[in-house]
Amino acid sequence: MEVIVQAKDLRKYFQVERGFLRKRMGFIKAVDGVSLEIRKGEVLGLVGESGCGKTTVAKLLLNLIKPDEGKVRIGGVDVSEKYGARDLKKKAQIIFQDPYGSLNPRMKVKDIILEGVDIFKLYSRDAKEKRLKELLNVVGLPYYAKDKYPHQFSGGERQRIGVARALSVEPEFIVCDEPVSSLDISIRAQILNLLKDLQENFSLSYLFISHDLNVVRYISDRIAVMYKGKIVEEAESSKLYDEPYHPYTRYLLSANLSAKPSQRFKKLVYEVIEKEVKDEKKGCVFYPSCPVSRDICQEVSPPLKEVEPSHYVACHFIRGNPLRDK
Repeated sequence: MEVIVQAKDLRKYFQVERGFLRKRMGFIKAVDGVSLEIRKGEVLGLVGESGCGKTTVAKLLLNLIKPDEGKVRIGGVDVSEKYGARDLKKKAQIIFQDPYGSLNPRMKVKDIILEGVDIFKLYSRDAKEKRLKELLNVVGLPYYAKDKYPHQFSGGERQRIGVARALSVEPEFIVCDEPVSSLDISIRAQILNLLKDLQENFSLSYLFISHDLNVVRYISDRIAVMYKGKIVEEAESSKLYDEPYHPYTRYLLSANLSAKPSQRFKKLVYEVIEKEVKDEKKGCVFYPSCPVSRDICQEVSPPLKEVEPSHYVACHFIRGNPLRDK
């Protein structure tokens, strides 16, 4: 299957400064050696706790910020060398988390949705109206909504407007940055089903970022788990939930609310042991909290390796890991 998005060894460090003279105190490794691929018509879920670097990865993929190291290719083209900001926007779009702040309150819905169409001069005047009608229909909004302003809609309806705007320039790849987290629980399923239908009907590729593991499992084909700037596990959705290998993935799943909570995951929540770290620049990022770590974990950072077909884990002790038996 064709690879639409490819990132290789992405790194982005942010300088930490303090005091009146802005003295340099060090760096935050927001993204530290992340590699991933998203195929045509595929949804890759990206999960992890707040501050692990998920949104920074999304910004790097969209060329909103420049990586310190690494390359991003969309459609086989290096975005930093071949695509200008204007050209990339036609290839890749984003659906924001906040349906309130992401829409210009002074613009009518028709102007919001067709702004990208006007920039790229994609349609004639008559064809634009037809396209607008199609977009409103496909996201479940009436045609008369085009003459209203964002404040006249509910949160779910505003997010539908955001989806229509992202679709207007016919992108191949869309970043969904927690698109349902700020919506009422009763509306989330509607937006998720809409995104899933659009992905299937138009063969779209998504990077779906969320804290809600149930949401990610529902919509994703594959899931990558991120911790402190690194991908620690990546697998097909069903495989990751049924048999997670990395200790952090198991802790993450143990915190997930489920209709059928797993007792083996619940036990692990209370077994976190903080260890003294000799050198934060070396070793596994999860070492201080890992109950199965050894000396090698503090000295050598484990690579993300394939332990089963399409199942990648960054851990020195996959085989015979005592966590698997609990």
